[in-house]
Amino acid sequence: MVKSKPTAIVEEILFSSDEFLLKGYLHRPALTRPPCVIGSHGLFSDKNSPKQIELAQHCNQRNMAYFRFDHRACGESKAPLNMITSLETRCADLKAAAKMLKSRGDLGDHMGLFGSSMGGSVCLAVAHDLAALAIATWAAPLCSADLVPQHAETNGDANTPFKKHPFDISNRLAGLQNILILHGDADETVPLSHAQEIYERVGEPKKLLVFPQSDHRMHNPADQQTFLREATLWFLTFLKHE
Repeated sequence: MVKSKPTAIVEEILFSSDEFLLKGYLHRPALTRPPCVIGSHGLFSDKNSPKQIELAQHCNQRNMAYFRFDHRACGESKAPLNMITSLETRCADLKAAAKMLKSRGDLGDHMGLFGSSMGGSVCLAVAHDLAALAIATWAAPLCSADLVPQHAETNGDANTPFKKHPFDISNRLAGLQNILILHGDADETVPLSHAQEIYERVGEPKKLLVFPQSDHRMHNPADQQTFLREATLWFLTFLKHE
């Protein structure tokens, strides 16, 4: 008789970051103390990003847990986006998520980070503090200086948080390693040069994958499958079950 694979457990979690109550979902395989990947979404996205949901499922299939959550002012965490969103507040949220997960006792100490767009910048910015063993980013900006705002037709360039809180993570990359950088060469929001400079600044092991004719939101289904395969393999390589 062929044994069925253990079913992953999906748990709704509420936790605090500063004075904000954030909500997330932990996708945990049915085994003791698995390594865990934490996801950080983009500026105008939330925890229900299809990239994160599918990556969570792929990680679970390879015996890794995955936590996806709403940053403050996003998804089910209601607050004024442009008033409270900055690189530093999002870093605080990610650190709070990691602290909460480490306190549970049912997850291993080996942690990975995945970030999409601004979430990638956040992951890279906190990687040292969280002792992350593996990082994967999609379309992560190095700085806010030459970004083309998403939803510019509705939000307007003047209304983006970057006008009030510009950022640059250049000085936070030295010494980082085990970095997978994924980027589309037709990205209309974050120029490919950002990925290339991040790659030059981080240490080995590292890998840069450029997706031909791929946009910021990764609309091509073939690109989505390549992303899921490469990111899952990257985490599997560096995150060991304890």
